[in-house]
Amino acid sequence: MRCPHCNSMDDKVLESRQNSSGSTIRRRRECLTCGYRYTSYERIEEKPLMVIKRDGRREAFDILKLEQGLQTSLQKREISQEVVENLLHEIEDESMILAGSKREVSSRDIGDLVLKKLYEIDPVAYVRFASVYRMFDNVTQFIQEIEKLSSN
Repeated sequence: MRCPHCNSMDDKVLESRQNSSGSTIRRRRECLTCGYRYTSYERIEEKPLMVIKRDGRREAFDILKLEQGLQTSLQKREISQEVVENLLHEIEDESMILAGSKREVSSRDIGDLVLKKLYEIDPVAYVRFASVYRMFDNVTQFIQEIEKLSSN
């Protein structure tokens, strides 16, 4: 760490403390060249999860956007808000795992995760979400999806 007083790179840490949430470390330092004391802060740098859209664009993962899509598909279904929140966090966590160190995940992978989770929770919500996600443009596609559900 460079001393703000004399620009020397020689220092020692006198004391380190975490903030209450554990997201930042405060360090008291002393310059070994001039004796000046100063404080530095360290925090984790979070790189956002990026979603690769169908057209190749990249945008930051937005859990609110995902929640909006889920709420639409779950509208007038007897699914508690707690279940929805757990579902959102499971999808976000699994998306992070899929992205790995690249910090990028395709919208297709996220959509598949949502469909898998909705299939387990509510078949009507599953079909609703699938109709938008898979861009159904006729009744036949709805019928085929419902027949798949019925056969399982």
